[in-house]
Amino acid sequence: MIDPSLNSEPHPWHRYAALGDSFTEGIGDPNPDSIGGNRGWADRVAEELSRGQSDFAYANLAVRGRLLQQIIDQQVEPAISLRPDLVTISAGGNDLLRPGGDPDVLAAKLDDVVVTLTGTGATVVLFTGPDVRETVLGSIRSKTAIYNENLRTIATRHEAVIADMWALRQLLNPQMWSSDRLHFSPLGHHTIAAMVLDTLAVRHTLEPLQPKDLPARTWRAARAEDLVWAREYFVPWVLRRLRHRSSGDGVTAKRLEPAPIFGPGMPPGAAD
Repeated sequence: MIDPSLNSEPHPWHRYAALGDSFTEGIGDPNPDSIGGNRGWADRVAEELSRGQSDFAYANLAVRGRLLQQIIDQQVEPAISLRPDLVTISAGGNDLLRPGGDPDVLAAKLDDVVVTLTGTGATVVLFTGPDVRETVLGSIRSKTAIYNENLRTIATRHEAVIADMWALRQLLNPQMWSSDRLHFSPLGHHTIAAMVLDTLAVRHTLEPLQPKDLPARTWRAARAEDLVWAREYFVPWVLRRLRHRSSGDGVTAKRLEPAPIFGPGMPPGAAD
């Protein structure tokens, strides 16, 4: 958390639009009190940005399962029409999971998007992918690293901001990931939200949280957990790919229009 003495001025943003896939939608961080049933890092960032700014509005156009081209086609123009002065975009992770996902081709597409978004005058935040070496996503670690370097080049070229999840070493802890091992847990989303706010030099109330120590597991218990995970998450994921389906089929964005993050009956702090 940033010391208030380091940033005594209010932040400059009043209208925030979040673009992306399940990561930005908040999957892995279920909350029945949140619009769409998931809270996530973007909601947490918006909650902090809204404190002390009565005119702050937030839209979240992200939908789970979306590929980069789908995000470009379905979210960029709607976001621009909302006239945001702050835009976050995390895209390309689902593409990298596919055999033909080329980090250089993806970066070239995203470069054009960033040109368009920064051309509106908005502050644009890009996310590097996390270091997935200790997760079930480890097979795409090298592609993620290449994509990240491309993202840094794009950010430098167009004066965008990098929210660096690769450098956020706390994410290596298994407790930062949800039970499906593909999305972040509430603790992971909280940690990422704090990082984003720190990157933007915004004062916030998100205290660093440390994962609790887990009891040692026997090989047999670990194997049983792996089998449950494969049955409940991995096999359905493979079947969707074989059938050319997405977890986002039929799902709409949870916040299509900018609105206060704290609605009626939910004053600041109620979601803490």
